[in-house]
Amino acid sequence: MAPYRDVIIFVVALFVSNGIWKLCVHGDEDNVAVTILGLDVTAFFQWMSEVTANAVFWLVSLFRDTIYQADAITLKFVSGSGSKIVWSCTPIKQSFIWLCIMLVTIGDWKSKSWFIPFGWVCIFLFNILRIAAITLFIEFHPDWFDILHTYIFKYIFYGMMFLLWVWYVEKIRESGVGGDKARELAE
Repeated sequence: MAPYRDVIIFVVALFVSNGIWKLCVHGDEDNVAVTILGLDVTAFFQWMSEVTANAVFWLVSLFRDTIYQADAITLKFVSGSGSKIVWSCTPIKQSFIWLCIMLVTIGDWKSKSWFIPFGWVCIFLFNILRIAAITLFIEFHPDWFDILHTYIFKYIFYGMMFLLWVWYVEKIRESGVGGDKARELAE
């Protein structure tokens, strides 16, 4: 059991934090109203949608001059296909899950204090790449959206988070400040 302890902690934290998110965060993507435990956080989620849409637009426009922003969160191609960056397209949920995973992962707080924000930056950047890739694909294949968004890139996203976590466990925690203490706790 000991060799698999960290992976078990990761998997349990992933599922539990995802369940907590689904219980606590409610929103309708059509009218953008979002609440967390009844608190209206719509403005923050809308802002993150706009930041994400702007970053994706900038990145895709490096490759395609046929894209334009129809509004603050809608990206369109002159061909007519496009995507809307709704609040669930932002990396907020994955950032929450990352925080939960890192909080329960064995390790010293000194290394976690910088690796958690580092993970958030990686999650944000990967999310931009993910949405940009989907957007580029759907310019000529709009019927691919569901499979790319719901299945392929969703699991690649969680795979990236797992690899980031493995990096922490294998390299940062074990060799960083407090690594000896973390090893003792893990044994």
